Amino acid sequence: MIEHAEKPHFGPPLAKRDDVVDTIHGVQVADPYRWLEDEKAADTQAWMREYADFTKGYLAKLPSREALVARLKELSYIDFVGAPSRRGKHYFFARRHKEKEKTVWYWRPSKKAEPKVLLDPNTMSDDGSIALKLVEPSYDGKTVVYSLSKNNADEQSLHIMDVATGKERADEVIDGAKYAYPSWTPDNQGFYYVKLPTDPKISPAELPGYAELRYHKLGDKPEQDELIYERTGDPKRFLHGDVSRDGRWLFVYESHGWNSRDVFYKDLKKKGDDFKPLVVGRDAKFDIYAWKNKFYVQTEYKGAKGRILVVDPKHPDLEDWKEIVPEQADAVLESFNIVGGKLALSYLKNASTELRLHELSGKLVRTIELPGIGSASNLKGNPEDDEAYYTFSSFTTPYTTFEVSVKSGKSEPYFELEVPVDPKGYEVKQVWYPSKDGTKISMFVVQKQGAKLDGSTPFLLNGYGGFNISETPDFEASLFAWLEQGAGYAVPNLRGGGEYGEEWHRAGMLLKKQNVFDDFIGAAEYLIKQGYTKSERLAISGGSNGGLLVGAAMTQRPDLYKAVVCGVPLLDMVRYHLFGSGKTWIEEYGSAEDAEQFKALYAYSPYHHVKPGTAYPALLMLSADSDDRVDPMHARKFTAAIQAAQKSAEVPVLFRMETNAGHGGGDMVEKLVERRADTYAFLFEQLEVK
Repeated sequence: MIEHAEKPHFGPPLAKRDDVVDTIHGVQVADPYRWLEDEKAADTQAWMREYADFTKGYLAKLPSREALVARLKELSYIDFVGAPSRRGKHYFFARRHKEKEKTVWYWRPSKKAEPKVLLDPNTMSDDGSIALKLVEPSYDGKTVVYSLSKNNADEQSLHIMDVATGKERADEVIDGAKYAYPSWTPDNQGFYYVKLPTDPKISPAELPGYAELRYHKLGDKPEQDELIYERTGDPKRFLHGDVSRDGRWLFVYESHGWNSRDVFYKDLKKKGDDFKPLVVGRDAKFDIYAWKNKFYVQTEYKGAKGRILVVDPKHPDLEDWKEIVPEQADAVLESFNIVGGKLALSYLKNASTELRLHELSGKLVRTIELPGIGSASNLKGNPEDDEAYYTFSSFTTPYTTFEVSVKSGKSEPYFELEVPVDPKGYEVKQVWYPSKDGTKISMFVVQKQGAKLDGSTPFLLNGYGGFNISETPDFEASLFAWLEQGAGYAVPNLRGGGEYGEEWHRAGMLLKKQNVFDDFIGAAEYLIKQGYTKSERLAISGGSNGGLLVGAAMTQRPDLYKAVVCGVPLLDMVRYHLFGSGKTWIEEYGSAEDAEQFKALYAYSPYHHVKPGTAYPALLMLSADSDDRVDPMHARKFTAAIQAAQKSAEVPVLFRMETNAGHGGGDMVEKLVERRADTYAFLFEQLEVK
């Protein structure tokens, strides 16, 4: 039984507190809920069940929930067709059906032929627990390698299937495929992939250091797969392999976090050729596309907003690389591809997409005209094909997939998403506000047209701010269940993200992480000061690194918001690196094992800054039982701490645990509807949305 130290409080009985104190670099660090780290322990299991059951019962009784479920079903069960990929004569594409829970993959024998089902995850398990993650056809389109996971977890297995017959190669299933990313050889006889051991004795936090690049030849048993590149032994490094379209060049990337990458390569035409360093020890990322015996490189090296260079493999030294597309002063290079013999470049300009086509020499051909300010994928297609595709959306523009002629620039809709909303009644603004140190931060604000700036509008402020990930105008149908009630939505472009280049990212990582929280707090203060809302009608939300963000914002400025939705978060920043995939994030956050980094981590770690007797905002904690990326111990420990510290017994402290779900939640529409209904019902109650 759990011992409960009782006081007036909201929710089930309080979790017991232990006198656990660590001395780290001379600092005493209390950790009273250390016991909640052990998910398999009987006490932890009892606490989770009790709290999750209480939360489920509480949310089910909220008056708005039933209507929200009905509306969210209308918004979420919709048809959508993704952009196709040509492989040989075959075309492959994904489709969401409004009557199905999961996305189905199809193939066509030719562009105009009737589609045939390739993979349908709706039929793979009775309870929906099997998730289809990755689908990669061979270049001739005759074979497909795909990955499956249990409960949408990151851990996966690779499977191989004959496309025409649908027959799986049952004796060639490859386990340990969490970071596999298979890369087919052009002879269609096999693929390179990253393999992890499945030994349960190896800590999940150490697993990335065991990653190896292997080659699987079709017909061989996986245990026979050739070892191509040995493990690094360093869990802070990601390993990735990629073979060129002509099969000549094999590249291996060793990534140090999200801002630095070493590249090695070998010539597969030369028997016995060893891997050689292409670029090593530079504090920048490098992405390579080998085409017609040249290496095209995207990098932030000596150009923090990104540039394109070309390398002659006969003269691979860095000083011989030739710049063909220089860094742009007003835009950030997000990605590049070679389509139709041209360089397809995707830029962010003030956090919105701009697509440009260049000759392989670097000369600008044209800018592709987009439907408006929003988010677009880069051109998707083959380097030898004229046809290409991209998808566009914005906060108020549903997804549309366009087919483009690379040669002429002609673009026409391929598929338009139909959603039961009228976006014409809403407006999107981009505003700028000062952070604590005076840095100007941009923010998108979405609300009904003509909304009064008198502080009366309920607002949801969402953020992320990390890992060079950009927050751009993107369509989310379920958001309209919130907007339709007269509520507003805001997304700031915080430091730590990638919206304004690598320098912007680095200004919000490691010892500068507090800048991200200051930027987010500044966004809340701006919305209040400008009359968009007021503290009693303002909620904040974020997931994963965004969960850390709102946890820090909640503990640093509890007076500023009425409610907090914190999803699958990191919250104990002193011990995060010991769990899940934590060691792979040390380059982003730092580690408590380093004295200087510990000082910065401990200064903002939300779990360690929960103060007894504080009037905290209402909390809805979202956790997932099969999250093997961010360990759910963070959610458990922080919820227990907030429940015990909360000044008022009337303010909700809730712990929602989604079952059969990984870090991104379950992959069934039903689960998304339930999670969003619970979230909005909670926010409606707290912000008094009618």
